[in-house]
Amino acid sequence: MERTGLIKVGGKDATVIGNDAKVGDLAPDFSVQKTDWSSMRGLADTAGKVRILAAVPSLETDVCDREARRFNQEAASLGKDVVIEVISTDLPYTQKRWCGATGVDQVLTLSDHMAVEFGEKYGVLVKERRTFRRAVFVVGRDDKLKYVAYMPELGTEPDYAEVLETAKKALA
Repeated sequence: MERTGLIKVGGKDATVIGNDAKVGDLAPDFSVQKTDWSSMRGLADTAGKVRILAAVPSLETDVCDREARRFNQEAASLGKDVVIEVISTDLPYTQKRWCGATGVDQVLTLSDHMAVEFGEKYGVLVKERRTFRRAVFVVGRDDKLKYVAYMPELGTEPDYAEVLETAKKALA
């Protein structure tokens, strides 16, 4: 499904592929690549944990860089039962280089470059650029969506306190 009028990119309406996810829905699983190009199932491979899924346009941009660093910083205080996945269409070796340069090591940086399966299933794929609109999802241990937030503009950061509080509540 293609939709317009949700977000502008470069001052023009962009086409978003996929439907928006909703709180209470069963979160769709997806296949992505880790920084070593190996495949990972975003939910199945982290079953039993609370997952924070952060869709970002590119780690090479200022806002995405800040967001990934912030989630990396917060990850240590969340414990081993919360997994933070920062997902973009950046190539895996670009993500690996970025992580090495920034010292980000507490979050999983994952690439949806190959199949854009995550992008389509979560309604974040921007057709014209083959990048994502910024969004954050919290998936509970039961694989249901506990939190869904699509940012109104690419440069808008998520409400970190709200995301983290929802993740902590989902641990109970």
